[in-house]
Amino acid sequence: MDLEKILATRIYFKIITFFHENPMSIDTPRGISTWIGENKQLVKDALLALSTRKILTAHMVTSTTGYSYTRDEKMIKKIDTLLRQIKGGNR
Repeated sequence: MDLEKILATRIYFKIITFFHENPMSIDTPRGISTWIGENKQLVKDALLALSTRKILTAHMVTSTTGYSYTRDEKMIKKIDTLLRQIKGGNR
């Protein structure tokens, strides 16, 4: 799935936007679901999918997994361009 299709999905869009606007954040599915106002299980599934695509990084510890934004500058730049297009209505 390419990045444009990922961003076309509401929950992925909200999660990626959250991390793009808060690039130093590390949070759990519960915390992220609270921040973006979505169901925890749906967020958990989406976070896992985004981490397998290297958009997010999963930080696993014994009791939970925290997620953070990619550090890949090329990916961040591409996401930034697409988010600007979406938010500007230039799709």
